Amino acid sequence: MLTASSTRQAAALARFRRGCVIPAHPLALDADRRLDERRQRALTRYYLASGAGGIAVGVHTTQFAIHDPKVGLLAPVLELAAETAAGTDAILVAGACGDTAQAVAEAELAASLGYHMVLLSPYGPLDEDGLVERARAVGEVLPVIGFYLQPAVGGRELSRDFWARLAALESVVGIKVAPFDRYRTLDVLHGVCAAGRNGDLALYTGNDDHILADLVAPHRVVVGGRTVEVEFVGGLLGQWAVWARTAVTLLDEARRARAGDDVALRRLLTLDGHLTDANAAIFDAANGYHGCIPGIHEVLRRQGLLAGRWCLDPDEELSPGQLAALDRVHRAYPHLRDDDFVAEHLDEWLS
Repeated sequence: MLTASSTRQAAALARFRRGCVIPAHPLALDADRRLDERRQRALTRYYLASGAGGIAVGVHTTQFAIHDPKVGLLAPVLELAAETAAGTDAILVAGACGDTAQAVAEAELAASLGYHMVLLSPYGPLDEDGLVERARAVGEVLPVIGFYLQPAVGGRELSRDFWARLAALESVVGIKVAPFDRYRTLDVLHGVCAAGRNGDLALYTGNDDHILADLVAPHRVVVGGRTVEVEFVGGLLGQWAVWARTAVTLLDEARRARAGDDVALRRLLTLDGHLTDANAAIFDAANGYHGCIPGIHEVLRRQGLLAGRWCLDPDEELSPGQLAALDRVHRAYPHLRDDDFVAEHLDEWLS
């Protein structure tokens, strides 16, 4: 007999496979670098009101430091997001880190709080065999989203064979493809198709430097002498932690472009450059992404969603020149911002 919990889980997986916008949820702190629960809730409300299909919490944008038991924020932050999203059909994704034991324990915590799946971050000390077995162990607790994280923020290069083996695991329901590298992105696509999972494993772009091009392209991969088509169904992105209302409209337009709307295709290919240019400032690409999280915070601060751009690490601040870069893209791309939408609803989200 299906329980209410299993029914909700099945529905969340079905929505995830269809594709949606899933912002990577930031961490709201006060000036003393303590959790600001009021603004943390406001961020969750903002994403859901924007039309996002879900939220990812405990991921890089939430600051990996919350996974440190000495910081003690993982459980409170996961719980706060789940409570705020209660009663909605939002897909709840929890980030899991560390070795196999830690990742399994974090998945168990997430499951106890009603999360639907785990975004499994890479773990450096394990070889590819170990990473596959780690994913298998976590998958016994919750469905797994694989994660190709770019090396500049803690990821590593992984082989095409690794992605085929990971995709072959039944418990792996999706992959966040975020190497910021076209060669590595193709490795994932080829691996998924080699595993025969291109029909039911959901690919989400995390390539913040190539978002719209990922979403509009029908990717054709030659496997075993035959051509297989695969596509990105949505995005799970730090970039979509800002201007989320616009992100939802862009994904809708990308679907029309893939369905043959040439006007939408041409518009999005132009906007891809705009969004990438804006992302370069927000993510601080010029300085090896040092100011990535403060850059996200600064955009949200300007809209009133955050009180400041404080991070858990006091040294994690905007890089020299990044503020001027943010000012430039703010002026250049008003069509990417959702300032009016935020201003209209900010008081109710903060209530």
